[in-house]
Amino acid sequence: MSDQWWFCLKHMRVEPEKGCPNKDRLGPYESEEVAAQAMQRAAERNKAWAEQDREWEED
Repeated sequence: MSDQWWFCLKHMRVEPEKGCPNKDRLGPYESEEVAAQAMQRAAERNKAWAEQDREWEED
């Protein structure tokens, strides 16, 4: 079993190390469970960046 897992943006699913090209994936992640949360984590990070950008624009 692979030590690295990826989230495929093309198929919207978790993949082992051998899968779609890396240009279509997020990762690598240390476990299948963490890879499954990739989209949620990305959304949270995007929201945090957007809030930080608003704070900078207010200065």
